[in-house]
Amino acid sequence: MATVEIYTTPICPYCLSAKSLLGRKGAAFTEIDVSRDDVQRKLMINRAGGRMTVPQIFINGEHIGGCDDLYALDRAGNLDPKLVV
Repeated sequence: MATVEIYTTPICPYCLSAKSLLGRKGAAFTEIDVSRDDVQRKLMINRAGGRMTVPQIFINGEHIGGCDDLYALDRAGNLDPKLVV
């Protein structure tokens, strides 16, 4: 399985939706809560090319984007291949 990292906050509905999709795909992921961690939030912003919203999703180190980007990738049939190593 791929290495999936998702930067989140606890009350974000888009984070819940992205995690739900990843769960339905059977993808294990590391969740990084940036709600109270300025160091992790700055790291997320740097890794995401300046994007400040959550979720920010990375698969095998590749920035996928946010929730809408993840769902678009799935609709295009390109998510499953990324989740398989």
